[in-house]
Amino acid sequence: MKIKLTLTALLLAIFAKAQSPSITSWLQNTTGITGSHYVIGNSNVIIDNDSANIKKVLYSTNWVYIRANGVPSYPTGPFLDGNPSSTTSQNAIFRFPLNPSPNTGTPTNTTGGNIGMFINGVALFDYRDGVSWSSATNSLRGGPLGGMGDNVWNRDAVVAERGGFDCSKGHPAMGNYHHHQNPSAFKLDLTVISNVCNLYDADGLYAIDSVQHAPLIGFAYDGFPIYGAYGFQDVNGTGPIVRIKSSYRLRNITTRTTYANGTSVTPGPPVNSTYPLGYFREDYEYVVPTTGQTDFLDEHNGRYCVTPEYPGGTYAYFCTVTANWNSAYPYAVGPTFYGVRAAGRVTSIMEPVTVYMPSTASITEHELRNITAFPNPASDFIALQFNGLNRVELTLALYDITGKLVEQGRLLPGQTIAYFDIQKLYQGEYLLSISSGTQTDVRKIMILRQ
Repeated sequence: MKIKLTLTALLLAIFAKAQSPSITSWLQNTTGITGSHYVIGNSNVIIDNDSANIKKVLYSTNWVYIRANGVPSYPTGPFLDGNPSSTTSQNAIFRFPLNPSPNTGTPTNTTGGNIGMFINGVALFDYRDGVSWSSATNSLRGGPLGGMGDNVWNRDAVVAERGGFDCSKGHPAMGNYHHHQNPSAFKLDLTVISNVCNLYDADGLYAIDSVQHAPLIGFAYDGFPIYGAYGFQDVNGTGPIVRIKSSYRLRNITTRTTYANGTSVTPGPPVNSTYPLGYFREDYEYVVPTTGQTDFLDEHNGRYCVTPEYPGGTYAYFCTVTANWNSAYPYAVGPTFYGVRAAGRVTSIMEPVTVYMPSTASITEHELRNITAFPNPASDFIALQFNGLNRVELTLALYDITGKLVEQGRLLPGQTIAYFDIQKLYQGEYLLSISSGTQTDVRKIMILRQ
């Protein structure tokens, strides 16, 4: 009996560990999905050979290991600021703590390069781009600009490099494609601040939905989860769904001679049209939320709260946006980690591990019906927009009124938008079928011709 109980306890422990969101939340590629990209001047997507999303998830008692190429299922590129790099397979192993712990000492600063990973294997970077002001030359130095800056006034990549982000708000560094910010496409923002999607149309990891708790979209290198832009107003999981807000704000300054805490520092450039407020990370100050402001985040851009994946509560970061859904500093994680940074890229796995085999992803009837098809009536194209995070492969089919298949496509895990080109179809009524394999939703589409 003792042996049976011990074995039962062991199996229960293994089962409980395997149910950890840091194991089960990754978008594993089980159907051979590959990445794709655009090149400048060509609005047609080019299909690549590199496997997209997550290749494999493995775990031990204390760690989860992620094998990934860093390639999303949505198209990447082009990068219109002259970035010579392109999305390149990283073919790497990343290790995250299964039992993350708060840092009770001095907080650890986020750094340049990877500070976390989204659930599709794409890297998360913090606010910076490796460029800072040089007082010796009165110019920017570092990164692709060359030379060394003072590292006193550090340039904000989200502001300064916007012209080099693709439609999905990402770009590569030496082939390592990454996001500095909320990974939802520019064209899905309420106020669109980039026109790159006009010719090089793509989507992001998820679409913001203001009436549902945001999905879990990644993990920081301290092991704590990262969510999208919306959550429960109250940290105990009650109240309405609201936009979760950054507690950082732009300082009221015209010169850059001090930090927000009053410390005098090497001067940076004055605030002007070339270097507007927000161009440097040090242009921001942290304002402690007042009592009752439960939808405002702490200095790490997170809070301890109940989420759908953690009904008992967890510390969680949120990808902050403005009321117009444009990215809001510090964007995801930072400028310091809440927990003990323990994750990172490893060359090999040096302990016994278990391979996590994901169960077949499913979609609810409500989610299927909540997919938006627009415009309707249509004349040039039909777009299908998944609201939230898509974890399944959906088969799309367009039939004429006689039942003849005239167009087909698919919406992949980690994608939110698919299109049908209908310019060659006759005017009339059509049937659009959206199927997950187990559930199908059919709706009428009208095509009009002038």
